Parts: sequence; structure tokens; C-alpha cells
Amino acid sequence: MTRGSAVRYPFSAVVGMDDLKLALLVNAVSPAVGGVLVRGEKGTAKSTIVRALAALLPAVGVVPGCRFSCDPADPDPRCPDGPHDAAPGEERDARLVELPVGASEDRLTGSLDIERALTEGVKAFEPGLLAAAHRGVLYVDEVNLLHDHLVDLLLDAAAMGESHVEREGVSVRHAARFLLVGTMNPEEGELRPQLLDRFGLTVEVAATRDPAERAEVVRRRLRFEEDPAGFAAAWTDAEAALALRVAAARALLPEVELTDAALRQITAVCAAFEVDGLRADLVTARAAMALAAWNGRTSVTSEDVRTAARLALPHRRRRDPFDAPGLDEQRLDDVLDEHDDEPEPPNGGPDGDPDGGPDGGPDGGPGGAPEPESVDASGGDARQPSGDGGQEQGQRQGSGEQEAAEPAAQYKPRLFTVPGTGTGAPGRRSKARSPFGRVAGARPGARGVHLTATLRAAAPHQKARGRSGPGLVVASEDLREAVRDGREGNLVLFLVDASGSMAARQRMRAVKGAVLSLLLDAYQRRDKVGLITFRGTSAELALPPTSSVDAGARRLERLATGGRTPLAAGLTRAAEVLRVERLRDPARRPLLVVVTDGRATHGDDPTRVAALLADVASVVVDCESGPVRLGLAGRLGERLGGEVVRLEELGADSLAGVVRDVRKVA
Repeated sequence: MTRGSAVRYPFSAVVGMDDLKLALLVNAVSPAVGGVLVRGEKGTAKSTIVRALAALLPAVGVVPGCRFSCDPADPDPRCPDGPHDAAPGEERDARLVELPVGASEDRLTGSLDIERALTEGVKAFEPGLLAAAHRGVLYVDEVNLLHDHLVDLLLDAAAMGESHVEREGVSVRHAARFLLVGTMNPEEGELRPQLLDRFGLTVEVAATRDPAERAEVVRRRLRFEEDPAGFAAAWTDAEAALALRVAAARALLPEVELTDAALRQITAVCAAFEVDGLRADLVTARAAMALAAWNGRTSVTSEDVRTAARLALPHRRRRDPFDAPGLDEQRLDDVLDEHDDEPEPPNGGPDGDPDGGPDGGPDGGPGGAPEPESVDASGGDARQPSGDGGQEQGQRQGSGEQEAAEPAAQYKPRLFTVPGTGTGAPGRRSKARSPFGRVAGARPGARGVHLTATLRAAAPHQKARGRSGPGLVVASEDLREAVRDGREGNLVLFLVDASGSMAARQRMRAVKGAVLSLLLDAYQRRDKVGLITFRGTSAELALPPTSSVDAGARRLERLATGGRTPLAAGLTRAAEVLRVERLRDPARRPLLVVVTDGRATHGDDPTRVAALLADVASVVVDCESGPVRLGLAGRLGERLGGEVVRLEELGADSLAGVVRDVRKVA
């Protein structure tokens, strides 16, 4: 949808968040920077400030009646609505088009106009959201939840600046150059690396901890909700000043010079932080030039480079999906100083108050490196210094708990899938019937009409229906919908034995490495994951089912071991969690991964409790080692009706790379 008559919260009225404001304004000055990814916790006004950006963008000239927003000064010669005659253009507001995470492929790219095809017998193209966003802003809220098929289309359009539609007998190409802005909560999962790299800048936002600033946020929001029009009117002057400044910076941008000294700093910084490819260098250069124009200068300074790098590099230096984005600002300063060939102008720094209003705060807000996470949730390091004597080394005083072992190296695990065909959320693990996949047939229905099958069903009845013109006479019973084979994401619930027996012979290192490898595999296959651990006398839900697998990795790395083995309690807790999740999301099928040596030294008989999970697809990772093996994990796997895999056979290269489906008792 596009900007309508509803009153939006003014950009200038947003309290604080200077880095986010600056990143958005840099892109408003130079759309070539490539957009902004806004990462942050829920309730931080991410969507509010992005939607407010549209009011600051300069109006665009368009060819009258062109559905693809062609520029009258340079119309697209291959525009589907063209060719356009030389005629005066008209101006309209820049659009902010929102892409819902549940949108269909047709809605994004456009498709055959089914109504005209069926009633008039002609092939006509109906534009999608990519056409509507051309020369404007394409905004995706919760972009990390966007389905993979839409991500692929966005990547193509962002890379080429145009959209190609080849489907249902329609062949259309149109320009699609837009400012891509996405917001996301990292707790709900991360972005695919390819899409992450397409965002020019990234900003981490968090709610302020200053009580006075929080009070001002609440005060302004309540005023806006009470009288939206009146509140917006009070900020009209500040909004107009910002819009004029954006327009002036756009006009100045072609005159900005990127000196050799500034370019050397940019390339040195990108090389020092070991980012992949050269897109980071280009984005940083464009952002630095836009910052110079924003501050009314025609030459890029060292401070421009610093600010641009702070916004452009954090998300590009992640080497692993579990790594938190961030930038070592001290190292950044050291590299800049090392390659600083020019003295800094006295007033060369960027404006620290981009909104021109009363809310400018000190630099160093949400764009900097995130706060390091506490190692121990209890607030202190409970580890005791190591002393003399075998297994007692590293144990915590007063308990049988041993310090958390470092995980072994990760590797590519074998693929485990849920048997049968599901209908869950799109992903990359198990077979599913999905609206996003390869067409495997057609069936009666009117959702997502399969044109060819519909025409084939209607064709034999044309004479009986008295067809006399070029149009096709179609009845409701002729409608067919596509049946597509795709892949779904599953709920992968890890049940990990953290008892004392698992600490022997360094097995916990191997177990953690294996589970981290499976977590990484779940991230790549777009699964939800949960983590239950059991030790002592009970089981703990260490990670409720979530799409944020990095949260699971953090919990696992801190996992300490010790105590008895309440295996039955772990299985009971797993059954409870899966029962609740089945009520919440009945279409998402679960996969239970039990990591244990099979021993049970506390509680009920686990083979009896396993009956609670007989209808759940499962894998038992047998961690038993040593010359004498009791085979307890194997018996548990038989009762669960799942596959049993030895810990050392978990890698994809094991058993000649054989990939097996999980089996369960029918």
C-alpha cells in the first residue's frame, strides 16, 4: 500500500535514535547507498520512523498515466505502458510501498490479469509492488520473516534495478529501482546473508534507559493519539525544514568530491575488517559523500568516512550466523588515524542532530557495537579456579556441576526430515504442499488460479455454453488451483543430556559441537528451534521455540554439566512443549532430536515415558563411548520409533554421505 490520507507520526517528533535518523536521511539524499536495515527489540518505534520518512522525500515527476512511474525527462524505452510521447509530466509524492511478509509472488512482481484473460481472451499484465515502489521506498516490516521465494525476487530486482516476469504466457520487463528499508527483531531469526548484504546501512536500535527521555516518548505518543492532526501540525515547520535540507543535499551531491585520501581511508577500513567483496567499499564511499552533502560540504572528510563505516560495515563483517553484528570503534579510529593524510577541518564533523528539533542527543547511540552479553545470568562468574585432582577440577563448590565446556568445531550435519508431506511454513527441510514451489498438478479450487488447467477444463464445454465471440465462457466448476511441491520449515526441538555422565571423556565438547552444527543447519533451513536440557532431578526449557537460533547457540555454549540423569523428566518436558506448540501452530510439524547416552539414574523408566512421543518424528544421537557399550540409546530410539545415529556418524560425510529420512512407527 502507498501513502494515503491517514496522519503519520512526524519524523522530526521521534525522540532520540540519532543514528537511525541519520541513516535514513543519508539514503534520502543518495538512494544509491542501498537502503537501511533496522535491527532492534520490539516496541522501539522502528516502523513509525520508517513510515515517517516518506514525507521528507522530494516529489517525483512521472509520465501521466504510466503505471510504472517513468521519468518524463528520461522515459524507459521498454516500459510496458510505452512508448511514451514527448509530453509534459506531472509531479506526485514519492511513494512508500509496504511489502507484507505473507505476500504472494504475484503480488510482488505482478502477473497476468486473470479477469481480462478469462473475460476478454487477451493477455494483459497487472503490475505488482515492485512497479509501485519504482523511484520510491519499498518497506518490509519483519523482513527476517519474509518467505524465501520473495527474498529471491527482491535480490534479483535489487541487483539489476529491474523486474523480469516470465510466467503464464506473459513476458514483461520493467524498471524497479527503489530504496529498500527493512525492520526486524533479531530474536525472531536472522536474515539470509545474500539479502543482508543488499542493505546499504544497518542500525541497531534499543529503547533508551534515560527515564526523562522515556517520559518524553510516552508524552508525545499520547498527544499524537489524542489529536493526530493537531500534533502533526505542531511539527510542520520542523518537517518542512528537514525536507528542504534533503532537497538541498540532493542538489549538492553531484558536486561532492571523494578525494584520494578519503578513498584510501575507506578501502583501508574495509580491508581491515575483512568484509567480503567490494560492495562495502562502494556503499561506504556513497554514504560518506551523502554525509558531506547533508552537512553542506563539497569534500569528504575523515569524520564522514568514520560515520559511514560505522553504519555500513557492522552487518557485513559477520563471519557466522551466530556472530552478533557490531564494529570495534577503537580499531576503526586506529585505522583511520593510520591512513589520515589530511588535517581535519575545524567544523568538519557531521551534524549530530539530524532532525533539527529539540531532541538531538549525544553521538554513540544505537549504531554502535551492542553491549556484550553477560556470561552468567545470575550476575557473576560462578566458576571456581582449577585445583589438583582429576574430575574435581573445574567443579563448582558445593555442587556436582562442572564448568561449561567449550564446543568442538562445527561441521555440516546429515539432513534429517519429517516423513510424509506437510503444509507448514515455507522452509528447506521436509517435503510439503506449499503455495511456493514447483507446480506438480492442479485440483478444483479458486485460490491461486492455474490458468492452463482452468482453460483446459473449460474448453470442452464452449459449444454447449453457446460461445459466439472471442471470449471464453468459464464456469465456477472450471476453476483449478495449482498444486505445488515445496519444502517446509519444522520445529526442531533439541533434548540434551547435561548430566555428569556426559562430562566424562570430553564428550560434552563433541556434543556441543554437534548440536551447534545442527542449530546452524536449522538456521539455514528456516526452522524454529527449542532447547531442553536435563540434569540432576529435573528438565529445563532452556530456550522456548523460536526462530532465533543464535539465542540457542548462546544458551548451549554456557551449558554446564553435572548431577544425575533424569531422562524420563526430559522426555516428559519435551512432550509438554510439543503439545503446546501444536496448539499454537498446528501446521508446523516437529522433529525431536534427543542427544544422550541413554543412561537414566533418576526418575521413571524412560522407555515407558517414550510412549508420549510415539507420534513425533525423532532422532536419537547416541553419545555412548568406550569399549563396552550398553546400547541404551538404541533402545530408546526403538521406543520412540526414530532413527538412531552415533555421535561420530552425525556429519554429512559419514556413511558415504547417505541422507536418510527420519522413520517413525505408523
